[in-house]
Amino acid sequence: MGATDGILTGAPAGEREFNVPYVTRVEGEGSLVLRVRDGEVTEARLKIFEAPRYFERLVVGRTGDEVIDIVARICGICPIAYQMTAVHAFEDAYQVEVPPVIRALRRLLYCGETIQSHALHVYLLHAPDYLGYPSALAMAQDHRAVVEQGLALKKVGNQLISVLGGRPVHPISVRIGGFSRVPWRRDLDAVRAALDDAVAWSQATVRLVASWDPPALEHPQPLVALHHPAEYPYNDGRIVSSDGIDLAPGDWGDAFEEQHVEGTNALHARTHDGKVYLLGPTARVTLDADQLHPLAAEALEATGLRDAIRTNIHRSIVARSVELLHACAEARDLIDGYRSPREPRVPFTPRAGVAAWSTEAPRGLLHHRYEVDDQGCVTHARIVPPTSQNQGAIEADLAAFAPSVLDLPDHEAVHRLEMLIRAYDPCISCATHFLDLRIVDDGAEERI
Repeated sequence: MGATDGILTGAPAGEREFNVPYVTRVEGEGSLVLRVRDGEVTEARLKIFEAPRYFERLVVGRTGDEVIDIVARICGICPIAYQMTAVHAFEDAYQVEVPPVIRALRRLLYCGETIQSHALHVYLLHAPDYLGYPSALAMAQDHRAVVEQGLALKKVGNQLISVLGGRPVHPISVRIGGFSRVPWRRDLDAVRAALDDAVAWSQATVRLVASWDPPALEHPQPLVALHHPAEYPYNDGRIVSSDGIDLAPGDWGDAFEEQHVEGTNALHARTHDGKVYLLGPTARVTLDADQLHPLAAEALEATGLRDAIRTNIHRSIVARSVELLHACAEARDLIDGYRSPREPRVPFTPRAGVAAWSTEAPRGLLHHRYEVDDQGCVTHARIVPPTSQNQGAIEADLAAFAPSVLDLPDHEAVHRLEMLIRAYDPCISCATHFLDLRIVDDGAEERI
């Protein structure tokens, strides 16, 4: 079935139910219910029914280096962010300071993850919505060059992860204090040769997606991201927001909290005063544009869409493409400046306490908190993925956007709603996916 295929099913008298049995081009399993009264959306509920995975329990009793390998399995798309959040948390708790060359290698590894994740989403998951195809495979029949460019970019990201992490999926080299091994210069040079093309392809990507005409939506939301005064945020910086939050990276819980929401297996996150907020490329490009690589900053300025990115989530594909260019350009610079460290890691001594940190996964802020005993083993863990934090913002955007599609034909209305969800690039195995869609009209005949 395509992304917007659906079937009408039986429902109580006076109601109609429309099910989308499998919505493609997102990661995970869930459902959406929209309640409508007199043309107004009174409720938009994203229900996640993918089974819990218990990683927070699996790491109990494990040492920090064991945790780093375990949490990489949470996601096959963004394992680096999970590893780096954990490694920085333990290094902060153990007062480990890595040398600048190790820090640079970690940013290079982050660049690899950003490239492969953003290329996958822009070209294979989101572009079909704008070019009018149900999938990337169908799109390739008429736009082969577009798909091939996306795959070539993704390959560059995977190559970087392989060289630094040991393999492209669930890498194994990240360790407290550094790496189990660091790359030879010749290995990085092999990737460097592809980065000139990757930069050019990414510049073309920004121009391409900026030319697309998205659905109209004016719905700015509070934005949250890391901010660093000297660099675009990956694994360091303070947690800031568009409405005044400013926290150390380990202090996420001072401003935010997780909540159980009826009908979903994924926790939602809110500020302590109950506000939803938006993470990811939209937040980072808005709050951290001054730290973009000059080539990415120039490309963003040329689009003239900086304000539109802030207010219309559909423009997140532009923000994501700007970040794709930033990652390619920074990776090139980091390789050019690479000098092999004397040792792959610095020694450390475990100690009891709290290990907490936040980094920027491709989809937004990721927070880890571990309680550790005097043997360096975890006694309690909390992992807060970006998609679970974005669920409230997704629901708020759906409620704001839905009235504009209620008069459209069924097929087009569903497509537009799914398109908005895909703009968030949700990773539902970390937090949730999509499936079933139902609109209930409390004031008239139910429809979708």
